[in-house]
Amino acid sequence: MSNRPAGHAARSTVRPNSETSRVAPIRTFLHSADGIPIDSVYDPGAVVYESLPDTSRPACGDPVFVVAHGFTGDVDRLHVRRVAGVLRGHGAVVTFSFRGHGRSGGRSTVGDKEVLDLAAAVEWARGLGHARVVTVGFSMGGSVVLRHAALHPGTVDAVVSVSSPARWYYRGTAPMRRLHWLITRPEGRLVGRYGLRTRIHHRDWDPVPLSPTEAAARIAPTPLLIVHGDRDGYFPLDHPRMLAEAAGDHGELWVEPGMGHAENAADDDLLARIGDWAAAAAG
Repeated sequence: MSNRPAGHAARSTVRPNSETSRVAPIRTFLHSADGIPIDSVYDPGAVVYESLPDTSRPACGDPVFVVAHGFTGDVDRLHVRRVAGVLRGHGAVVTFSFRGHGRSGGRSTVGDKEVLDLAAAVEWARGLGHARVVTVGFSMGGSVVLRHAALHPGTVDAVVSVSSPARWYYRGTAPMRRLHWLITRPEGRLVGRYGLRTRIHHRDWDPVPLSPTEAAARIAPTPLLIVHGDRDGYFPLDHPRMLAEAAGDHGELWVEPGMGHAENAADDDLLARIGDWAAAAAG
């Protein structure tokens, strides 16, 4: 276990190009508060700097979007890169792989300890000099951004939760019943490891983490956007409506006609609208 502070950059494989005065992407391993190495990428977006020392610190007022992917995703998945590609038109973007996913260490706890991974990425984004930080999460990541904002008040300036569950242990749809088999059965976890590149922890939650609905009620006054497709095959519309009701007046709900579930279903137009909303809401 590492004794480095959360957000500590252990290794950077790409450095800024000071000759062109443009910040290049940075790929590094952060460490969560419990010592898990988190594979992370910083994309500065379409921002050019007059003068940039070789310190990777843009010190700009543009927002940075910290993207929290869904279960079985990772920083190199095409749908995660597409999300980052659209959002970089609105500011810088940090993407990362949750524990147990991709090249990150540890094993997935399916939304529980992942809040520590997000906290490390948010701290890193702040350390890069951005005054405004927006978290954008999808599915499992959507629940994580809600819990992070509730448990770490004041650390982000706006929150976007896409295709999130409202409550734990939901088995009301066939995809969620298959997901629970994947998580709870030894043979399911083998499929996760070798078929989906996702290493899943065998232990049950203890204690059960704060639910997304409970978290949504605690986020104010941070602006919150809840986005859900009306054709989501995992979580029906009672989930986003529960979240919106818990959020009260500080939350906004978009129900997207024809949209399915999470990153793969979020088209470029929706992502651009999310970018516009977040840039305005974060001030």
